[in-house]
Amino acid sequence: MGQVAWKGFFLSLFDYKTEKYVIAKNKKVGILYRVVQLTILAYLVGWVFIVKKSYQDTDTSLQSSVITKLKGVAFTNTSELGERLWDVADYVIPPQGENVFFVMTNLIVTPNQRQATCPEVGRTEPLGSQTPTKLGSDNIPDALCQQDEDCPAGEAVVAGNGVKTGRCLKDRDSIRGTCEILAWCPVEKRSKPKVNVLATTNESYLKSCRYSTEHPYCPIFLLGNIVRWAGSDFQEMALEGGVIGIQIEWNCDLDKAPSECNPHYSFSRLDNRFSEKSISSGYNFRFAKYYRDAEGVDYRTLIKAYGIRFDVMVNGKAGKFNIIPTIINIGSGLALMGAGAFFCDLVLLYLSKKSNFYRGKKYEEVRSSTSKSLSSPTLNGNQSPEQLGGL
Repeated sequence: MGQVAWKGFFLSLFDYKTEKYVIAKNKKVGILYRVVQLTILAYLVGWVFIVKKSYQDTDTSLQSSVITKLKGVAFTNTSELGERLWDVADYVIPPQGENVFFVMTNLIVTPNQRQATCPEVGRTEPLGSQTPTKLGSDNIPDALCQQDEDCPAGEAVVAGNGVKTGRCLKDRDSIRGTCEILAWCPVEKRSKPKVNVLATTNESYLKSCRYSTEHPYCPIFLLGNIVRWAGSDFQEMALEGGVIGIQIEWNCDLDKAPSECNPHYSFSRLDNRFSEKSISSGYNFRFAKYYRDAEGVDYRTLIKAYGIRFDVMVNGKAGKFNIIPTIINIGSGLALMGAGAFFCDLVLLYLSKKSNFYRGKKYEEVRSSTSKSLSSPTLNGNQSPEQLGGL
C-alpha cells in the first residue's frame, strides 16, 4: 500500500489544474462580489489615481535656492547708546543670510571695554562709588567669595568673564563679595533691557499698526505675523530671542500649467522655550567692535544680541504622467479584483449552507479517453457522458 500511495502522489505531480467557471445562482454571494468589486474599483480610481496620483513619475529630490531680503527701521533710546536709529545693516546678521538669517530685537551693550582688572559682576557704578550697589552675583557662584583665599590667582571663573587675580572685593560692611578678575572691563551687565515696543492696553495694536515716524515702537508687520503664525507672542520672543522655522512646501503637478505650481508656507518655533529642563531659552550671541585710541590702548564695545533666527527649509515633490507607474498600478488593481473573487469563492465553497453542493459542481476530475478506467464508460442513473468528462 505504501508503494501505491507514493506512486499516486508522484503521478499527481504531473496533473494540470485549469479553472472551471460555474455560475452560482446565489444572490447573497453575488451581492458580496459586486460590493467587493466596487470597493476595489473606488480605491483604485479615487485613492490611487486621483488622490495619490500614482500614474505619475514623482521626484522628491528638490533643489532650491533661497534669497531673503528685509526692509524697515527701528528706533531705540538707551543710556549706553542714546537715541539711535537701526536699519537693516544694523539688525540683520549676516547681511546676506540666504536660508538662515537673524533679526536682532534686543541687546545689552557694554561700551568701552579695556583689558584690566575689575569685579566679576555686571554693575553700572565703579567700585567704591557712593551709589549703593551690591557686589556678588548668584548667576556666577564661582565668583562669590568671603576672603582672598576664595579667589585663587590664575584660576578661570566658570561661566564668567576672566581669570581670578587672588583678591576678594567687597562693598562696605558686606560679608560676601566677588572675586577680582583680569578681563575686558567693565564686564557685561546681567540685566536685559525691556524691548522697544510701546506698552498698550489695546491688544489689536501690534496686529494692525505699521512702522512710521508716528509709531516708532511698532514692529515690522510681516515679522510680527510670522511670530504669531508660529504660535508665539512677539513681545516675549523679542525680549528673549528664539528660532522660527519657515517651511516652504512645493507639491507640483507638472501635467498642469506652471502657474498652478504654488508654495505652501507653514511656521513653527524651533527653540526649546517650552522645555522645563532647558538651561538657556531663547536665542542670543555676542559680538564686539574693536578700537584703538591715540595711546595705542585697545578697547571694544561688547554687544550681546537677542533676536529671532529664521531657518528657511524648502522641500516638496513634483510629478508628471508616466506610462510605467500607470501600468503597474492598473496591474495591481486587477490583481486585487482576483483577490476579491478568491474571497467570494471561499465564502461560497466553505461558508455557505450548500457548500458541499457547490464544491461538487466546481471541482471535476477529467481524464482522457485513452485511460483504462474510462475506456468503457458506464452510465449510472441520469448521468450523461459530458458529466463524466469523456473527450
